[in-house]
Amino acid sequence: MKKTTGTDRSITRNWRPATRAVRGGTWRSEHGETSEALFLTSGYTYDDAQTVADRFAGDAPGMTYSRLQNPTVAMLEERIALMEGAGACRAQASGMAAMTAALLCQLSAGDHCVAARAAFGSCRWLVDHLLPRFGIETTVIDSADNDAWEAAIRPNTKVFFFETPANPTLDVVDLAHVCGVAKAHGITTVVDNAFASPALQRPMEFGADVVAYSATKLMDGQGRVLAGAVCGSEEWIEDVLLPFQRNTGPNCAPFNAWVVLKGLETLDLRAHRQSENAVKLGKFLEPRLDKAGGRMLHPGLPSHPRHDLAMVQMDATGPIFAFDVGTRARAFAVLDALKLVDISNNIGDARSLMCHPASTTHAGLDEDARTSMGVTEGLLRINVGLEDIADVTEDMDAALAAAGV
Repeated sequence: MKKTTGTDRSITRNWRPATRAVRGGTWRSEHGETSEALFLTSGYTYDDAQTVADRFAGDAPGMTYSRLQNPTVAMLEERIALMEGAGACRAQASGMAAMTAALLCQLSAGDHCVAARAAFGSCRWLVDHLLPRFGIETTVIDSADNDAWEAAIRPNTKVFFFETPANPTLDVVDLAHVCGVAKAHGITTVVDNAFASPALQRPMEFGADVVAYSATKLMDGQGRVLAGAVCGSEEWIEDVLLPFQRNTGPNCAPFNAWVVLKGLETLDLRAHRQSENAVKLGKFLEPRLDKAGGRMLHPGLPSHPRHDLAMVQMDATGPIFAFDVGTRARAFAVLDALKLVDISNNIGDARSLMCHPASTTHAGLDEDARTSMGVTEGLLRINVGLEDIADVTEDMDAALAAAGV
């Protein structure tokens, strides 16, 4: 295969984000295909024994095994790294594979991790249950309290781990402040950027060391495959993450990588249109919720406590927001009355989707943990899609009316 201008950093560094999402990291075979080729192979053959020996020794370029390299996966990795502004990227089997790898590759027994309390349920499970099982100490803090990050540091603190915006309460972390504190203490920041994607927010521009993704979400954007990604400096990816990944195998399948590559081509368009739709729907819903004693959690609206910060850190605030209608019964009534919006726990999809986090994405957490992060019984999370926003608004209007909101 030959690499194209999409892999030449001297050229791609001058490309703007939307161009990088379409052409970054592209390789072509001798056939000169326009769309990236799909390589469904687990292994490779070699012309002679010395060639394979040199490749395994790292003395010669080339593929050895698809747990380590695959041309289709490599194209995805190059493209995401380029979009993120990272030195390198390794694709993963899923978003949670990415989060797990980003933490376990660098934490050992006796280390300490500080994490934001508002997080996706499985991310909190990693912090609350998995890391302590291996002798890694953890502290959970209110991510909106800038002073809490430094106050939680111990002599053995190695990692700060957080999402921004957070799932499902849309907490926004001050990236520049938290990353600055971490750097001053030699701590690595790991940021889950799945709610925004590099089309809307690039944490490394604010000092983040590692950025992790569920590429299942906005990057694919059409609910088709599971995938994840971890971005960092080339040195960190090669020396810290790769040994873990090589020997544990949380790798992205080539077909899934190819699907995500296709999704990235329209990511910029989808993310910005869905963000616009989400702001329009939020503005419609907020007065109604106020009258009913509800609560809106939308970083794109001035009512959000960190709206101004979100406007600084993000190009747009994304398709996802949450709101509280008071009780589980009322939340279920809203969901059951929907005709257009689907009940689904996925996000980032081109379709509008809504779920009840307390009984789905965060059902595995105990009630105290859910309460501490604001995942109440009346909370609903919506992913606003690409449908005509007037149709989504009418559906939501009717569902709220049916539920007595």
